[in-house]
Amino acid sequence: MQSIKSGVWPTMITPFTANNTIDYTAVEKMIDFYQKRGVAGIFAVCQSSEMFHLTLAEKKSLAKFIVENAPDGMQVIVSGHTADSVDDQVREAEEIMCTGAEAYVILPNRFAAEDESDDILIENMTAFTERLPNIPLGIYECPYPYKRLLSPNVLRSCVQLNRFLFIKDTCCSIQQIAEKLQIIKDSGIKLFNANSATLLESLQLGADGYSGVMANFHPELYAWLCNHFQSRPEQAEQLQQFLGTNSMAEYQYYPVNAKYSLTLQGLPMEIGSRVRDTNLFTESQRKEIAQLTGLSLVAREAMAIEV
Repeated sequence: MQSIKSGVWPTMITPFTANNTIDYTAVEKMIDFYQKRGVAGIFAVCQSSEMFHLTLAEKKSLAKFIVENAPDGMQVIVSGHTADSVDDQVREAEEIMCTGAEAYVILPNRFAAEDESDDILIENMTAFTERLPNIPLGIYECPYPYKRLLSPNVLRSCVQLNRFLFIKDTCCSIQQIAEKLQIIKDSGIKLFNANSATLLESLQLGADGYSGVMANFHPELYAWLCNHFQSRPEQAEQLQQFLGTNSMAEYQYYPVNAKYSLTLQGLPMEIGSRVRDTNLFTESQRKEIAQLTGLSLVAREAMAIEV
């Protein structure tokens, strides 16, 4: 199997036009924005992309566009895994997964209801993988429609299937991350932490990078931390303090606030969303994001990061 690059994987947001269609001009500019800020790859058609509110045709078109417009050296993984039954999930994956994408990312909460056992999850996941034998996979502990973390048994099943390249971890627990790293050791599976507060500790334990929403605000800072945490430990600790504290923006009014931050950084796009009412994005919240964006520039200058 091919390998996923270590580093930063933004969970790419979807810009919409004023008419609520996908704004592909803005999508292309976002790809360029990520590339100039040193990301390893893009996680496309994910929850940040509002995938539960995209049609199958939109998910397919968006995945294809991002893969075809990614610059040389930038990998792309795609999801769009929102269907309920295994039959529908297979058809969905066949439609969305496109030539050039490194992996198709599945959600454990799609294979079992909240009150169902890990045995059911494993059974359905295995059935899904058997029907798509040639597609490399990733797995993402998506918090919607409910958050289902990878138990040791499920994770061991992923290792045994020998199909997985990527884990997007959302447990927010350094102890659980350490346990997962032990289970996937030497398996070829790379773990990417979605939680900013535990990021540096997880990198020190052997995590392969960051894949979280804050990479839509200042991906260059996350890229610096992933690339230099060993060689410049004191600065890495300082930057971790900044990233962890400012990741509270994730709980403010995402993804509208991320789109707003990108407009402040020169990307022309609407800040509309299918999951949030933009009219409820308050003046105070806008000022908070503007100030965070300004602080990010100060941090970038302090770390001598060029974009």
